[in-house]
Amino acid sequence: MNYELLIGLRYTRAQPREGSANRFISFIALISMLGLALGVAALIVVLSVMNGFQKELRERILGVVSHVQVSSESGELADWSKVVQDVARHPRVTAAAPYVQAQGMLSFDGQVRGVMVRGILPEAEDKVADFARHMKAGKLSQLLPSEFGIVLGIELARALRARTGDKVTLLAPQGLVTPAAILPRVKQFRVVGIFEAGMFEFDSGLGLIHMADAQKLYRMEERVSGVRLKVDDLFAAPQIGRELLRYLDMDAWVSDWTRSHANFFRAVEIEKRMMFLILLLIVAVAAFNIVSTLVMAVTDKRADIAILRTLGASPQSIMAIFIVQGTLIGAVGLAAGIAGGVALALNIDVVVPALESLLGLKFLAKDVYYISDLPSDLHWSDVGTIGVVSFVLTLLATLYPSWRASRTQPAEALRYE
Repeated sequence: MNYELLIGLRYTRAQPREGSANRFISFIALISMLGLALGVAALIVVLSVMNGFQKELRERILGVVSHVQVSSESGELADWSKVVQDVARHPRVTAAAPYVQAQGMLSFDGQVRGVMVRGILPEAEDKVADFARHMKAGKLSQLLPSEFGIVLGIELARALRARTGDKVTLLAPQGLVTPAAILPRVKQFRVVGIFEAGMFEFDSGLGLIHMADAQKLYRMEERVSGVRLKVDDLFAAPQIGRELLRYLDMDAWVSDWTRSHANFFRAVEIEKRMMFLILLLIVAVAAFNIVSTLVMAVTDKRADIAILRTLGASPQSIMAIFIVQGTLIGAVGLAAGIAGGVALALNIDVVVPALESLLGLKFLAKDVYYISDLPSDLHWSDVGTIGVVSFVLTLLATLYPSWRASRTQPAEALRYE
């Protein structure tokens, strides 16, 4: 072991025979370690929770929205079966389902609500979305052609005060022209199911009916609004969507889930980045506490530095001694922070309920928040980024005090010794 490393390690801890000043410096070094560990752990846990919310949001949206949608500029596809065959040639498309989408108005028990009506084929829809997991009452398979059944979002059903078995009235904007006026098309539908996707946009404004019933109601004959697709990798949906244009023998509009709900994911991503920067300031403050620790150590060890210089130590060796000391403080704090942060992020589903039970309160009340539990999704890439950035901050914090130590003049330092 070279002497720079040996002396740097020795300066990090107080010796029994050393004075109170050195013990105080060691205490400050311990505080710096704890501060760095706390900041790193907080950063890992918060980013994991943000990742968890992002994942939960994505799963809830994709439980209702498909990965990719193919539609025409006119809003109607005449030969949708040909489109399904064309897109199925892409190796990364795993499922396809046609749909009819239009606006309407639901009325029941004196209540009236606007609704987005989506006509689906239940057996095909189950392959591109995950409605089955969100059903609170009934089943999607109960939507049968010509029986005019409807599945409502839970908030929509609550607003209409409708339950399964009730008959609600659907008014379509495509009206009947009569000599007196244009009358809206009206049809009664029986509620056969209720779903809760966890997204207010869908729970309060989406109604599902069979595609054949939608085509009759909206006079679309055999046409559909588009085709919904599922791909093997949802994060590759934008790229796959662009590639699908080469497989289609028509002018088509291809959209993916990142476009249709870009605002949600942009907001979460921006919030995640801002939280990273804000919490990184805590890590920076803890890291730069090392500056004060090393400045005090340099002041206390001026005589030792002078003796080492007299014995032939170079300024670079003196600088290396205090870089070793500061790096060790940072490395121990960083290791403790990563270990604690990873442990907490992986067990947050146990820790949070224990805290709620101990404090007698609920952090995310079910009657206020759709996501009532703190989700956590630990990404090792985030842990690596935090570790590297924190270690770099630690190294930067050691440079100035170490440089000052290397500039110590032996004659000046030993004058009053």
